[in-house]
Amino acid sequence: MNTKELIAEATSLPIEERAMVADCILRSLNPPEPEIEKKWACVAKHRLAELRSGKSHPVPADEVFAKIWKRFPA
Repeated sequence: MNTKELIAEATSLPIEERAMVADCILRSLNPPEPEIEKKWACVAKHRLAELRSGKSHPVPADEVFAKIWKRFPA
């Protein structure tokens, strides 16, 4: 199978499988570092616990991006 055929085959997959293929290819280009992955997992668990406890509150993405665009206009 050549590259064109491989791409055609991959793009014909259902979206979930295409996402998995894309993730695998990207990870092969930039492999995750286990220690960093562990640290990010800890941060994510901590943030989830804060959200669930009510200690912190989520901010809608449109509000976050509006603040960014105000601060750094195009």
